[in-house]
Amino acid sequence: MTQNKREVPNTEMNIISVVDLGLKEESKIEVSPTAFAQYIRVLLQNWRQGTVGCKDRSEVAFANRKPWKQKGTGRARAGSARSPLWRKGGVTFGPQKRVRTLKISKNTKNNVLQSLLWNYLDSRNLVSLNWAPKDKPKTAEAFKLLKNLNLHEKKLVLFVNRDDYITHASFANLSNVSMLLFDQPNAYDLSDGQCWAFLDKDLDSFKGMVNSWL
Repeated sequence: MTQNKREVPNTEMNIISVVDLGLKEESKIEVSPTAFAQYIRVLLQNWRQGTVGCKDRSEVAFANRKPWKQKGTGRARAGSARSPLWRKGGVTFGPQKRVRTLKISKNTKNNVLQSLLWNYLDSRNLVSLNWAPKDKPKTAEAFKLLKNLNLHEKKLVLFVNRDDYITHASFANLSNVSMLLFDQPNAYDLSDGQCWAFLDKDLDSFKGMVNSWL
């Protein structure tokens, strides 16, 4: 990630530092690309539904009798209408419904998340937004906030609380914003954004999430 050292003189946004989160530089951690790739592979595999399937020759709705006698008809020999060679016959080696679950150690997972956190801290791409939701959702106000902060063209990962419905609805229709709850961080979604953000009022929730990685 490229470092952005330009200070943003705007009271609507604060760049989060190591001090704000109560972290120490000595605790900085980096993981190998192999660990990161392993975590991503586990996520993508476990998110698959495994509901695709088709019928093989033992499952299709045809009688298994021989369609015609072996010799004397002038037609090609055939043993069953269920044959994969026949129209509406069974599928050979087709996909079957199954669920595959991969696992990753909690230590590896937390190390990857810590490494991502330090990358965003070092590049100054972790910010808190001074924005108080109104009585009802306002997408226009949410977009205006991001535009004033030059964040409207960046892929933004916004952390929100589960019961903060107004913030959810205000940012939901912004194409550059993807929202994550504080109890569902994962390497795939976190690494997909150019900037992380949360509201000032959710600082304690963000700290609690980060501390669970340590």
